[in-house]
Amino acid sequence: MPVRVLLSRRLLFPLRYQAGPVAPWRAVSTGWFPVGAAFNVKQQQRRLDVFGKNTGLFGVPELSSPEGFRIVQDNALRNTESLVEKVCSIPPSAETVRIFDQLSDELCKVADLADFVKIAHPDSSYREAAEETCRNIGTMVEKLNTNTDLCQSLRSLLGNQQVMDSLDPETRRVAELFLIDFEISGIHLDEEKRKKAVNLNVLISDLSSEFLLGAHLPNRIDKQALPEHIHSQFPWDGRYIQVSGLLADSTDDLVREAAYKIFLYPNANQLECLEELLASRNTLAQLVGYPTFAHRALLGTMAKTPETVQMFLQKLSDKLHDRLMQLDYDLRTEWHGRNFTAYETSWHGQTDINLMPWDHPYYSGVLRAERYNIEPSLYSPFFSLGACMEGLSSIFNQLLGISLFCEQPEKGEVWCEDVRKLAVVHEEEGLLGYIYCDFFHRAEKPPQDCHFTIRGGRLKENGEYQLPVVVLMLNFPEYSKKSPTLLTPGMMENLFHEMGHAMHSMLGRTRYQHVTGTRCATDFAEVPSILMEYFASDYRVVNQFARHYQTGQTLSKPMVSRLCESKKVGAASDMQLQVFYAMLDQIFHSVHPLKGSTTDILKETQETFYGLPYVPQTAWHLRFSHLAGYGAKYYSYLMSRAVASMVWKQCFMKNPFDRAMGERYRREMLAHGGGKEPLLMVQGMLQQCPSVDDLVDALVSDLDPDFETFLMDSE
Repeated sequence: MPVRVLLSRRLLFPLRYQAGPVAPWRAVSTGWFPVGAAFNVKQQQRRLDVFGKNTGLFGVPELSSPEGFRIVQDNALRNTESLVEKVCSIPPSAETVRIFDQLSDELCKVADLADFVKIAHPDSSYREAAEETCRNIGTMVEKLNTNTDLCQSLRSLLGNQQVMDSLDPETRRVAELFLIDFEISGIHLDEEKRKKAVNLNVLISDLSSEFLLGAHLPNRIDKQALPEHIHSQFPWDGRYIQVSGLLADSTDDLVREAAYKIFLYPNANQLECLEELLASRNTLAQLVGYPTFAHRALLGTMAKTPETVQMFLQKLSDKLHDRLMQLDYDLRTEWHGRNFTAYETSWHGQTDINLMPWDHPYYSGVLRAERYNIEPSLYSPFFSLGACMEGLSSIFNQLLGISLFCEQPEKGEVWCEDVRKLAVVHEEEGLLGYIYCDFFHRAEKPPQDCHFTIRGGRLKENGEYQLPVVVLMLNFPEYSKKSPTLLTPGMMENLFHEMGHAMHSMLGRTRYQHVTGTRCATDFAEVPSILMEYFASDYRVVNQFARHYQTGQTLSKPMVSRLCESKKVGAASDMQLQVFYAMLDQIFHSVHPLKGSTTDILKETQETFYGLPYVPQTAWHLRFSHLAGYGAKYYSYLMSRAVASMVWKQCFMKNPFDRAMGERYRREMLAHGGGKEPLLMVQGMLQQCPSVDDLVDALVSDLDPDFETFLMDSE
């Protein structure tokens, strides 16, 4: 599953950024202009302004140069020390929680910004300065997480029942979340063990970064090891061929097989890194009082326990069995009819008719294209980027009373000239926040589609609301002289997905930035983004914006229906693959020592939960980068999809533009961020608390065919 969202780990002081002074939250601007045209033409370059003021990245004046990171970092650290002293000296009250949140915000306003800049800025001097700032702020975070005086000020509040009874539910929950973050960091341990916990956290962070880097490094092989006729399918330098991916779309069976076996060939250093990472996580969990790392990681989630997660995954796997058998038959039929001879001539001259892991994605795509005629080039002319952005603005306006407008950034405010700045404006409440759209491919830009929170919303001390700021980073092709940027159906869906995260950030208008927007349980955070994928697949929605960029012709209903139905070809297998990934993640973070090597566990889990055979001398898990950022939580994608499916079917499928339902969605699910138990938010939206069986049934029912599509195709 591609990485679509980047959410910070929950620490005592979650890293969120606040840029300089902000205007009142009801402010309006005369500098806004329509969003569609802005994305369909090249952004006008700012006139040369030698003497104009450089406002700095995101409007932070100090960040007009890389050296400014040291200044904002030192200011944040000084303010942090002052706030720690203050909160430890006042009697327990709601003010205690407010200062804790302010303390958190002081660190976050620097660290979250730096966390984005270190991977996205095209200037290496900015990236290096941001990296150094992340390390220094991280060191302070670890110190605060084990500061006993600081923790005691919070315990004094939580232990005072009279004061707690006087607090509103959000304030009580935030206080409890702060204490949980202390406890999972080992605050209750003696000094020696607290130091060990701090050192383990630092080690785990370093190992995670190392594993993430290693997961994407290419493998090399001598050209002579491969048949000469496929050399041209790979980049090579001198005598070595370089393989940096699985090449799953290649029409040549031998190329896919070679890429699979070479790219997934085990790397001893990466294996050692993973094993040390898993062992360190287990040691930390047990040190702070949890039986496994999974038990520690799942605190506060919808699932709550590893046992619930494994029950969910097992039941889903059982329900998928019959559908997988039918798909396997279809793929074997397709395979025999096309490329059996090619497979017989592969490296080992095998004649086994079993499908292999490198076959499945390709032949699913072949079936999908041939059954439904969904060549992307037929659809892209209808999905200009500007039209899609206008469509999103229209949907948000009809459901939530929100419109998107472009705003010209100031000098030095953005890191690349093609970044667009969107103002998110409510018809009654005014300006809600800003979205910076870094949408176009450039050299050295990370390939993942991501959402970054740069500044979290919160109620400030002067009564104003701190406006949220986020970045959406995607990798679309640039416009050309002949046409605007044209999106494939997959790109369009990704855009809707990421905008779902952005709206969550804009509308999660909590009092405290600790729980603002996407600062919520991981298995809930993907619900708003996945829900937007359902809107992107509904003809009534698509019909509002999909127009041919040259002729103005609308996209026909049969074309949209075929596109939607095509996604169901191989969907059961794709879902089962996600079950396999999630179960492997759970096993790796369960009881240690593990029952065998990680590769042995991979082989057993793959054959149990995926069905396709394990290929000797491969180590797919060493490329599973989500183990770094989503340890014990990879199941979240499936559980979030199940909830999103239920919300769509019960609340929006009848009428995707229902304003009353849109307001309920904002009120019950988006507005609270992480300030309310995730299951209570789901229950408020669905008017029921879904069981594990309900969640499984929702996922499986998404695979059912739409017979209306078959009827249209047969006419």
